[in-house]
Amino acid sequence: MLEIPKQHLDYLQKIAEAAKELQYDTYVVGGYVRDLLLGKAAKDIDVVCLGNGIDLAKAAARRFSEQPKVVVFKNFGTAMFKADGFEFEFVGARRESYTRGSRKPIVEDGSLEDDQNRRDFTINAMAISLNDDFGTLVDPFEGQKDLKAGIIRTPLEPQRTFSDDPLRMMRAIRFATQLNFEILPETLAAIASMKDRLQIVSMERIIVELNKIILSKKPSIGFKLLFDTGLLKEFFPEFVKLYGVDEREGLRHKDNFYHTLQVLDNLCPNSDDLYLRWAAILHDIAKPATKRFEQGHGWTFHGHDALGAKMVPRIFRRLKLPLNDRMKFVQKMVALHLRPISLTKDNVSDSAIRRLLFDAGDDIDQLMLLCQADITSKNANKVKRYLENYEMVRTKLTQVEEKDRIRNWQPPVSGDEIMATFNIRPSREVGILKNAIKEAILDGEIPNDREAAVQFMLKLGSEIGLSATVD
Repeated sequence: MLEIPKQHLDYLQKIAEAAKELQYDTYVVGGYVRDLLLGKAAKDIDVVCLGNGIDLAKAAARRFSEQPKVVVFKNFGTAMFKADGFEFEFVGARRESYTRGSRKPIVEDGSLEDDQNRRDFTINAMAISLNDDFGTLVDPFEGQKDLKAGIIRTPLEPQRTFSDDPLRMMRAIRFATQLNFEILPETLAAIASMKDRLQIVSMERIIVELNKIILSKKPSIGFKLLFDTGLLKEFFPEFVKLYGVDEREGLRHKDNFYHTLQVLDNLCPNSDDLYLRWAAILHDIAKPATKRFEQGHGWTFHGHDALGAKMVPRIFRRLKLPLNDRMKFVQKMVALHLRPISLTKDNVSDSAIRRLLFDAGDDIDQLMLLCQADITSKNANKVKRYLENYEMVRTKLTQVEEKDRIRNWQPPVSGDEIMATFNIRPSREVGILKNAIKEAILDGEIPNDREAAVQFMLKLGSEIGLSATVD
């Protein structure tokens, strides 16, 4: 019998009692079994029975002290409930077959063997019996052995497994990345040969798997596998275009594909923010479009920050990523990612620091993390110097913010106040005054306080021919 945590054991025994009452052979399957053998915490418990999964869910729920609500998905023949922070899902064992052009299976009642045959990988095809041999591991494809060896392979021929459900190709790479496992060579070869089959999978499903790769400890593992198999080009061609190095007159530029992956990996120990990681992925996305060779100077990518920011909404829209504040955050990071390095000179002005604080706002700390990750030189002395420079910028940012309070800045004089002061309607003059006050504060001409802003407004208003109605 497998060693099962006591709390889990209590739950599984309740399910076993319900299954015995219904006379269903029942098993725990999939990710729970895998994670149990890996010694990882699991909160999702999937249960397969040789019978009606919905009936078993209802019978099991009645055995919990605070009876949970059972949610039924009739179209799929599944049911689930949540209890004590765990999520339990129940389904009847089934056999599936697929037509060539669809990922929607034809589903029939099946045996445990049928259910295990349809699983994606051997490490997910193991089951724990909840029957008279309670706790026994059912492992027809030697998934436990593959777990110990760190191998990803399919239970059946990989071509059949991936043809049935092409999303499994993404899942293979996702598990290899999360677990730091090796995909068996013949399994990897099957992915490469069947990459175009991914076209029948919805982008929403693809992006779920990609985001899990991005959120792993070392996302570059997954991206390299996606690139090497050709899958990446199927759904993210802009990123593939970063690959490669051109040489002219003996001058080469760095490979921006591998540079970007290094930036992403560098960022991961310091942030688990999915969208800051997306900013790392996209920060140089416009380099292929802006690449030029200048005689006597070498390769340049002028304007790749601005063009990259313009590309972000289009990429997010096509990849079915959220078109909301998270997208705008990524856009801002891409647009600003070159700014901090320009502030590392000893003679940088407070005005330049204020402008960066104004433009970055509350995202300044995130921006600095991204810029620090962007240091990918193999020269240890260079890296040390760059890191010291960024610490100097951080110090300046702190000093200027304490003095001028520019971060998340709000105008000390509103447009309504300008109109009331000069008794004017919304007009070009209101915009001129508002912008002039902002620029004067950012340039350090006046302090960031209301009294100074009001005096500046009155003086400038008079200069452009406006008369104040109040003093």
